[in-house]
Amino acid sequence: MTQKDCRGTTCGVTKVKKTVVCLLLWMSLHLISGSYVPQEMKSAIQNIKQFYKVSDSDIYNNQPVISREVLKSSNAERKMVYMVGILETYEKLIGRMLKQLPTPSPPIAGSNTSGSASSTGSEAASDIRQKLNDILEKVQNVKTTYYQEQEKLLKGLQELKHIQVDNVKVQNKALVELLVLYQEASSLPDSIEKRRKRRWQRQVKAKTNRRG
Repeated sequence: MTQKDCRGTTCGVTKVKKTVVCLLLWMSLHLISGSYVPQEMKSAIQNIKQFYKVSDSDIYNNQPVISREVLKSSNAERKMVYMVGILETYEKLIGRMLKQLPTPSPPIAGSNTSGSASSTGSEAASDIRQKLNDILEKVQNVKTTYYQEQEKLLKGLQELKHIQVDNVKVQNKALVELLVLYQEASSLPDSIEKRRKRRWQRQVKAKTNRRG
């Protein structure tokens, strides 16, 4: 497809397909330690890549779709919250790809060569649909099994974006609530630091008792 021909929804669909395939390959290579990734998942992602004819240069270009900077943090809770966002991104993108796959159509009576080619294409699309559904199920299972608390936190953050900040009543009600929230916001770092010190003191005491 030339740049001139790439216009409208066709170009948009192609870009989404490339993005999803790149994300799936990123997940198989980087998201989870290799020992946790099923072999059939790796094979499925390679088959999907071949089906959409996404070139290696589009994938292995040192420009990751998802930044790993947050995952380098030593803060485990921060990484887990970010991981929920990553998994939800995969849910949306795989869902989009499933919608874009052609729906199976019944064979047309009297068709031979063209019907055979159409049948082959339909079977290939059905196979890819099954593989995408399998991957989507694995992503959802990981999220619901290990990240329920972080998912609640992320949803809470998303709800804050929908507050009607232009509404006068909401503005004033929020200002009244700020008195309590400001107190919590100001005291929270101090409370966390106190808990951290108490935990460190308990660890020191335990080590001392073991030595004694």
